[in-house]
Amino acid sequence: MPLVIKRGGRREAFSREKVQDGVRVACAKRPVAAEAIDRLVDHVEAQTLAMNCSEVPARDIGDIVLRGLRELDEVAYIRYAIVYLNLKDLESVRGEIDKLVSER
Repeated sequence: MPLVIKRGGRREAFSREKVQDGVRVACAKRPVAAEAIDRLVDHVEAQTLAMNCSEVPARDIGDIVLRGLRELDEVAYIRYAIVYLNLKDLESVRGEIDKLVSER
């Protein structure tokens, strides 16, 4: 597995568990089956490997997670996006929700 380049330039080993934890938190109390979460994490891991790089920006991995959550559960997508996209106020959250609704 490649190293993940974090925002500050720090590098760490890819962690399936970290991805899985983030997806589980986003999907908490949502009607998302554990198998669906596992499939998404499998997809993220496979896409990361398919990049065929020794280092991958954390942003690329986060984008894969966001796309998967968008298809899996829109509320989980918004929950993850709030943290991942650093949405700091209600207007930015509303903008993301409006974008999601308009793309339906």
